[in-house]
Amino acid sequence: MTRDNLIIAIALVLFAAFLLGWFASWLVGRVTRPGRAELKVLDRLAQDLHEAETALERVTGEGLQREAAMHERLAFSASELATARSALQEASEEIEELRGYIDTHIAKP
Repeated sequence: MTRDNLIIAIALVLFAAFLLGWFASWLVGRVTRPGRAELKVLDRLAQDLHEAETALERVTGEGLQREAAMHERLAFSASELATARSALQEASEEIEELRGYIDTHIAKP
């Protein structure tokens, strides 16, 4: 085999390998490419995901509003409780004063 024949043989083998690789790539792309039905399903899934995210944002906002309202109610209840405790403390002190008055003035024989 001469040098020219060897170069031609190697070139043909490389060209055949190139064609085989290109054909394999085309075949894999053809087999794995999604069909129209799959694309419609993917579009529907994307739309459902968008709607779910929108609903989640809405519900999260409503939850935050409810939480803020509950914090306001809790603060109001805490202030009412503090007021009631101070009133109860004052009433207890007044009762003790009245008991002392009763013991000193009325209980004396």
